[in-house]
Amino acid sequence: MSQNPKSIFIDGEAGTTGLGIRDRLAAMPGVVVRSIDPDKRKDPAARQEMMAQVDLVVLCLPDDAAKESVALADALGAKSPKIVDASTAYRVAPDWVYGFAELEHGHAATIAKATRVSNPGCYPTGGIALLRPLVDAGFIPPDHPVTINAVSGYSGGGKSMIEAYEAGTAPAFELYGLGLKHKHLPELQQYARLSRRPIFIPSVGNFRQGMLVSVPLHLDTLPGKPKAADLADALAEHYAGSTFVSVVPAAQAGGKLEPQALNDTNKLELRVFGDDDLRQAVLVARLDNLGKGASGAAVQNIRLMLGLPEK
Repeated sequence: MSQNPKSIFIDGEAGTTGLGIRDRLAAMPGVVVRSIDPDKRKDPAARQEMMAQVDLVVLCLPDDAAKESVALADALGAKSPKIVDASTAYRVAPDWVYGFAELEHGHAATIAKATRVSNPGCYPTGGIALLRPLVDAGFIPPDHPVTINAVSGYSGGGKSMIEAYEAGTAPAFELYGLGLKHKHLPELQQYARLSRRPIFIPSVGNFRQGMLVSVPLHLDTLPGKPKAADLADALAEHYAGSTFVSVVPAAQAGGKLEPQALNDTNKLELRVFGDDDLRQAVLVARLDNLGKGASGAAVQNIRLMLGLPEK
């Protein structure tokens, strides 16, 4: 460890995301994680005192609690630490930086200079990764009627869902968010640069972690009537040189894809499956909902904000 390690406080370290971040930081040189006594985890004065002593705070809390913690940090003025917030509270806030480093060229540098970063949601990470480059390249118009389907392991569903699956009382598979107002939609729409609200249908399966996000497309409805390969090339160009995001030839999947291959990594794989005779394509993102979809992305942002090596 360096002579002057960076100090980090995880507010909400006992939850799934907090534990994941703590585990990743434990193996990372150049940082030290500070904790307060368990009986003071909800004590505002104790938390604020800890915030004043560290370089960066990670918030792994419900939205309202995250807002309270940000207020405590803001009240410290010049002693206020940098913040990475894993809740949905600030993901579309204009004065916060969205923590998807691969969003566009130069965005990692923007995160590195930021003091307030909102960690992306797991589903939007996959959806935005697929859509944003194609919208920017003109293949998908901002007002195109987009549908996004996704399946996640149950670890992304919170304490009650985890307990139900591990107790064997949950269904093998279920759709949810059928009110069409899932909390991840605002960030997904904003950072994919979609002017028309997409239809987003998430689902959960009886496996702990892993995720697939898919976007079906009728190629003849897109400007210039591109081929599937054109979409794949645009994605490959956007993510060229990326450490964590890769565009993989669809043929390697053999016409099927399972969600758990990237578990316990910060990797994100993108594929374009298509049939040019049928003029149809499906964009697919694979990631670990607890990795690039949560804790892994948070640690990536922490590294950037503290000036530590990317990997």
